Amino acid sequence: MRIPGLSLDFQKLSGAVPAAMAQVDAAGWSEAARSVHETSRKLVALWGSDQRDRDRTIAVHAAYAVDAGLAVVTLPIVVDEGHKPASYPDLSGMFPVAARMQRALFDLLGVRAEGAADQRPWLRHNAWPADTFPLRRDFDPSQRVSNEQEVYPFVRVEGDGVHEIPVGPIHAGIIEPGHFRFSIVGEKVLRLEQRLGYVHKGIDKRFENFTLAEGGRLAGRVSGDSTVAFAWAYAQAAESATGVTPPDRGAWLRALMLERERVANHLGDLGALGNDAALAFGLSQFMRLKEDWLRWAGSAFGHRMMMDCVVPGGVGVDLAPEHAEQLARLVYDIERETHTLREIYDEHAGLQDRFLTAGRVTNQLAIRLGLTGLAARASGEARDLRVAHPCAPYDELGVKPAIHRGGDVAARVAVRFDELFESLRLIRVILHQLPRGEVRLALPVPAAGARGIGWVEGWRGEVLVALEAGEGGIIRRCHAHDPSWQNWPVLEHAVMDNIVPDFPLINKSFNLSYSGQDL
Repeated sequence: MRIPGLSLDFQKLSGAVPAAMAQVDAAGWSEAARSVHETSRKLVALWGSDQRDRDRTIAVHAAYAVDAGLAVVTLPIVVDEGHKPASYPDLSGMFPVAARMQRALFDLLGVRAEGAADQRPWLRHNAWPADTFPLRRDFDPSQRVSNEQEVYPFVRVEGDGVHEIPVGPIHAGIIEPGHFRFSIVGEKVLRLEQRLGYVHKGIDKRFENFTLAEGGRLAGRVSGDSTVAFAWAYAQAAESATGVTPPDRGAWLRALMLERERVANHLGDLGALGNDAALAFGLSQFMRLKEDWLRWAGSAFGHRMMMDCVVPGGVGVDLAPEHAEQLARLVYDIERETHTLREIYDEHAGLQDRFLTAGRVTNQLAIRLGLTGLAARASGEARDLRVAHPCAPYDELGVKPAIHRGGDVAARVAVRFDELFESLRLIRVILHQLPRGEVRLALPVPAAGARGIGWVEGWRGEVLVALEAGEGGIIRRCHAHDPSWQNWPVLEHAVMDNIVPDFPLINKSFNLSYSGQDL
């Protein structure tokens, strides 16, 4: 098949996601990137796979969002052991978001983006030797590792009155580590540089040799606040590889769970944002509502975060009538109280003074840097997978995306309020129209080499899972992609020209995942 704007022969994948794959040479790789870039479409994810046991190559995969859905382009690179390192044409010149993904790809597989401006390590942190690569199939995990601290070459800003403030990597509370290096004059931020990847978990490697069911449990634990989004994307990929369509009731329950996850996170963020602007009342009220919300999930689905509820083939737990009635009442209560809290937020002069103009990302910058999810919609990007490429049951629900154009903390707060109310409306519709029947189908053993893609609009942004089956139904390669990969670099730009005390507020307005990009 052909995709408009791309002069390549694609093979369409089955399943809920409109996706197609094509294999290219180096020239085709660059040409595909140029075509996507020239039409202002975007790079969703970049990953690699070790295929040396089959054809002496390491393959690099780029997933692009195009009008028709997902276009996945694969470049096999012949590896000549002991000689010149394998390389592929750089993408970061056209897609800045590719820079960190390319650096991670080298750390994990040893293939380099030729011509990339930034070749510094990203994930390794001296956790494994520089000449070995954990995602290669012959990697020996028992190797001894140096305990010496890595000296990371941060970019220095020089000039009169310029100072550096290092923050992290260890922070107060229970959040994962991340280092923020500020270059400032007075309190004004000239530059922020991030250093992440301190707790690389090896999740992509862990998927190898799992069954589809075991992989589903792991996918739901990639990022705890997005367990439904990752589990659903993984399930889509597994169902695509096996040719299974989940039953209607299972699909509708997935949507209910995803919208519940969106509401839970928005409630928590709205409270935390109020607290960061010295309105502790907001934190106490929103966290009370969030706690009621999570307790209901624990009672109805057996887990407050709904882990292991979305599974390949459907869902692992049905919704009992009494729990549906409880949820309907809870939706009404939270909607009513949140309307009141929004009025308080909107009328609080001190709060609005902190929110307005802080951490502004223009629409032009959002497009250039590939911003995604709620943060992108707060900068005027009218993109939501539930609308652009709706899978069942979103094709029947008529989602109304929340779009604001301010691009500042105030806009990201407004998007959260609007999305919260829309999610509550969707839950109400789902409860009213929930079909009867089975909630799950068994998946057959996938054929060796079968591939699948999952693509879901999580609460933070677009979650992608790419899957390849091996012999006997065992996973050969699985890659999970968190939207934080796109949005962390944008935060560096959003904080520029703001003052240091506003950084926690700006950072919280994005609320990005350390865990999601430490895979």
